[in-house]
Amino acid sequence: MTAGSTLSLMQATAPSAPAAAVRVSGLRGGYGGAPAIEGVDLALPEGARVGLLGPNGGGKTTLLRALLGELPDVGGELTVEGRLGVVPQTERSRLDFPVSALDVALMGTLSRLPWWRRPSRADRRAALAALERVGLRAEARRTFGELSGGQRQRVLVARALVQDARVLLLDEPFSGLDDPSTRLLESLFGDLAAEGRTLLISTHEIDQARGWDLVLCLNRAQIAFGPPDAVLTRDVLERTYGANVVELPGGGRGVMPPHHCG
Repeated sequence: MTAGSTLSLMQATAPSAPAAAVRVSGLRGGYGGAPAIEGVDLALPEGARVGLLGPNGGGKTTLLRALLGELPDVGGELTVEGRLGVVPQTERSRLDFPVSALDVALMGTLSRLPWWRRPSRADRRAALAALERVGLRAEARRTFGELSGGQRQRVLVARALVQDARVLLLDEPFSGLDDPSTRLLESLFGDLAAEGRTLLISTHEIDQARGWDLVLCLNRAQIAFGPPDAVLTRDVLERTYGANVVELPGGGRGVMPPHHCG
């Protein structure tokens, strides 16, 4: 975090504190000009799957960066219980590097190792255990770029587990995945939440978010936060996306772009 930042970051240790893995009050953040996000107040409980909904450019990735302390201009209060781990979009990963799935999982050790020290045998065992945890132990030696999109996404989750992250920040993890890969990833997220890990999942899938524990709607400011049934109303979604929400075949809902014609 830069010297000019005003974000107060604390490790929550008091045993009487509520069981919130992340607590945010008055969070704002940007890149040196007008705030890209502001007015974010929420508590993410331990073991919760939290959907993060909003339009492109609405501040979803900015919020994840603010939680990680990566913004040059940030303010408010942030209390974190445990380690944060980020799981980026696999579509943004370089696929031409000759690294294996195991190599990528081992990258989770880099944050706690001196630059001159190589991962130990214990680190390798931890990385293999993480790959087994996400169902990819048999693919440990395969080149990362040769894996399917869903497999790559699970390897990136394994990397966060090697970091011993109790809070996972996932930037559109379902982007580009087919239905079987999506179901595998959803099942994995449910298992991780059952272990007490907290997952903040950026997504565009409104109906998918209905199956999670909480939903945050964001469009440069917090629109609504709470259980899906209370948050995912037509009014909230229209204020979030600045577009008309349309009923889809089968009872679902989608978002019509503002300049949709016909």
